[in-house]
Amino acid sequence: MDIAPISRFLDGVVHKSAAGGGLATLRHRDFIAAHLAAGLVLLSGIPIWLALSGPTSFVIALTFSWLIVPLAIAFYLSRTGRLEIAQIVSAAALVGLIVWLAAMSGGIRSSVLAWLVLVPFEASLSGSRRAVAASVAIAAFGVILLFQVEESGTLAGLSAVAESLPFSAALVVGAVAYAGGLAARVERLSREGVRAAQRGEESYRLLADHSTDMITRHSANGDVEFASPAVHMLTGAAVEDVLGEGLFRRVHVADRPIYLKVLSETYLSRRPVAAEFRLLRNDPEAGGTVMRFIPVEMRCRPVVGDNGAVDTVIAVTRDTSKRNEREGELQQAREAADFASRAKTQFLAHMSHELRTPLNAIIGFSQILEGNAGGGMATERRCEYAKLIRVSGEHLLELVNGILDMSKIESGMFAIAPEQVCIAPLIDGCCDMLGQQAAERGISILREIPDGLPEIAADIRACRQILLNLLANAIKFTDRGGHITVGARVEADMVALFVRDTGIGIAAEDLPRLGTPFVQADAVFSRHYEGTGLGLSMVKGLAALHDGRLTIESQPGIGTTVTAFLPIDRTERPTVGAFSQTRPAGPEQKERKSA
Repeated sequence: MDIAPISRFLDGVVHKSAAGGGLATLRHRDFIAAHLAAGLVLLSGIPIWLALSGPTSFVIALTFSWLIVPLAIAFYLSRTGRLEIAQIVSAAALVGLIVWLAAMSGGIRSSVLAWLVLVPFEASLSGSRRAVAASVAIAAFGVILLFQVEESGTLAGLSAVAESLPFSAALVVGAVAYAGGLAARVERLSREGVRAAQRGEESYRLLADHSTDMITRHSANGDVEFASPAVHMLTGAAVEDVLGEGLFRRVHVADRPIYLKVLSETYLSRRPVAAEFRLLRNDPEAGGTVMRFIPVEMRCRPVVGDNGAVDTVIAVTRDTSKRNEREGELQQAREAADFASRAKTQFLAHMSHELRTPLNAIIGFSQILEGNAGGGMATERRCEYAKLIRVSGEHLLELVNGILDMSKIESGMFAIAPEQVCIAPLIDGCCDMLGQQAAERGISILREIPDGLPEIAADIRACRQILLNLLANAIKFTDRGGHITVGARVEADMVALFVRDTGIGIAAEDLPRLGTPFVQADAVFSRHYEGTGLGLSMVKGLAALHDGRLTIESQPGIGTTVTAFLPIDRTERPTVGAFSQTRPAGPEQKERKSA
């Protein structure tokens, strides 16, 4: 027999609030199906009753009319989805029918009253405790009512019905059918409950087996009762190694109070709690022999039983090493962004002064010359003003060129043309260029140039710029009476160009910031020394263009040594992006080659 249409019909009459599947849907379906079947079967038995017993009495007619009630209850549940109320009404209707049948078949001594035992049993199929309690109360009330009515003598005219053979047969058949229907519903609910539990267990087992996070179940004392296979991925140990106190023993000694606290708080507070601690891991890449502690995060959630108490705690533990690394990188990026923002602010504050000074001189002296266009000013004074305008313009040009060169270096567009450079003449030339400036400030320049220095493959203009910037910085930050040492030495496959002064020195906390564009050691808005802070950053960038590096050693009040390391031979060294671009040889290079 094809029951698919019946199944589709029942699915269609189940209320939408219980149509999600599972036990709730099955309870609604079985309740509606049982009441529809009972009502239809009993109504269909009326013609048979009439054929066997002939014309019936008012009492029997009233009994048959009571059989319509299951159909009404099934319709109510289908429209409202309130199974608990429908079950209580059904229990009341059934108790009323049983009491009525008992009244017609012997009263309080009738065997029909045995059906009352099945009323609470049927109510239990709804899964509602209140429905069961209500059905028990209704059944007890029916018995008491029947007893009171029998004592009053009202049942004297009804007992004759019990002598009817069709009535007795109908009672027996009805009892068997009723009990069989309940047994079928119990079996279906039990089977569906087992299947649901199996599906749920399989789902959780599947999640636990394939989750990259370690899932554990803990007892009240913190012991591990269950652990997922991810234990090996997280700790390098087997599952049985973390059961009981195994996981606790793998927690770092200093973090064990945190581990126990998160479990106890979950039990006591009955809410999810999380904590971070260190867990011992056997490195699988080293065959499990190398052990190290890794940072982990454990999130605990209580499992509350039917009695309202916490039965167990489920914990999910994951490795947070990569997350901590990402957070560290993000923090460094934020710090770098903040530093860049401060550097920009400092740059604007410094440059506003550096640019205004020569521009004010140019504009001011130009206005003076313009106002004396008629020749009222002496020629000597006019030449002096013109010279000041030229000096200010050259300073401004030097400043702008420095900014542009720094921008080219940072963007990778600064091109170099390597050639063989002799170090000694380069140092002598730079010292001679700034010697007068140092002498005016009362500073002496010493030279340390050992014999046999090799030539290096470098851009001569870049090398000269490195030495001039380092020398200019040393002169600026060295007091009168001090001295500066300029020299070179060979270290491995590099030549170290160094400038050592006896100046004011640099604090240790300021050293990491040096070499950043527009940053000086005294990087405040009211500085004691002029400059844009581009000198060391340009030296650092030019050294990097040659695959070299820059080091700074300093002590406040003692002096500073800045060393630029440049490779002796770059032919076998890898190029660095656009920094390796070459340009046509300038006049300075052509003169050197011709020499």
